[in-house]
Amino acid sequence: MYGRKVPGLLAGVVFFGSLLMAACSDDTTSMGIPDSSTTARYQCSIPQNQILIGGPGKDGIPALTNPLLVGKEHPGAAYLADEDRVASLMLESATIAIPLNIFWWHEIVNLEVGGQALAISHCPLTGSSMGFDRAGVGGVEFGVSGLLFKNNLIMYDRNGDESLWPQMLRGARCGTRDGQELPMVPIIEMTWEGWRTLHPQTLVVSEETQYERNYTQYPYGGYDKIDNSLTFFPVIIDERRPAKERVLGIPFESGGLAFPFGLLDEEGPTAAISAEFPGGTVVVFWDRSSQAAMAFSPDMDDGSLTFSVVDGRITDDQTGSLWRVDGLAMEGPLAGQQLQPRADAFVAFWFAWPEFYPEIQ
Repeated sequence: MYGRKVPGLLAGVVFFGSLLMAACSDDTTSMGIPDSSTTARYQCSIPQNQILIGGPGKDGIPALTNPLLVGKEHPGAAYLADEDRVASLMLESATIAIPLNIFWWHEIVNLEVGGQALAISHCPLTGSSMGFDRAGVGGVEFGVSGLLFKNNLIMYDRNGDESLWPQMLRGARCGTRDGQELPMVPIIEMTWEGWRTLHPQTLVVSEETQYERNYTQYPYGGYDKIDNSLTFFPVIIDERRPAKERVLGIPFESGGLAFPFGLLDEEGPTAAISAEFPGGTVVVFWDRSSQAAMAFSPDMDDGSLTFSVVDGRITDDQTGSLWRVDGLAMEGPLAGQQLQPRADAFVAFWFAWPEFYPEIQ
């Protein structure tokens, strides 16, 4: 019913050359060709003719493992502008921001912090920022395979078998681990200014990596502009929303719920939207100033909360406590309490959501 086919960038504007050169890869001629080595090596539960060579080979885009984390005033954080976006974690041991600037060049950051083994990933082509619990899959370290499925990053695990894990499918789909799900951890994506204002003690990934990259330079030209419908490989664009609009989604089976930033913004500078979802109610908070949306469970120890926006501020109807976009109560009887974020909620460009979850509403 919805959609129109648009040309991939290989048939139009080729923006990817600077990234290929930065990744020090000389082999660009095979881009877009189904990966025959995968077909020969693996059994897959996704169509193997849709596993395409995306440019640099395995580790051509180098994932990071335990990069240097610094405070917001450290010189290693000076590369960040206020409007730059960060994928951030609220852990018991620390709050950590991983800028998309880092992901443009590395795509995966493996972390071991506070006894947790995590993999935080961002695919620049689908705009998808996701966090995973590596402990749920034996603590394996993830790398960038150089392959794409529906324009989306395919990770591989460095455990000898090297099964393949399409990021937005949240699990292994090729290799001996085929079918194993990858548990998610909640992350919230927002502007650097917004995050450091909420969390002044945050740590952030330093630009002092072992790689020579310009972390102030977006290497994809105008690819992420909301009105740019070009994609790396051709897709059917669902015309209900602009192709590159950022959308907070909560997947469920072949569908789920999508909360486009543009629609949330129509609610005002802040919003609190409740929706029924399998397993219970979710509430999505929106904050225009930090360009952030996140989904939470409204259930507390004493029962479920409902929310309203009063004078531009999110309050719960039961106690009148004041809440902010990361789910923390700032004032009122519930001050200091934290809503449980939905680990399966994440931000991606709109065009990618119907590609992976065609029944999404």
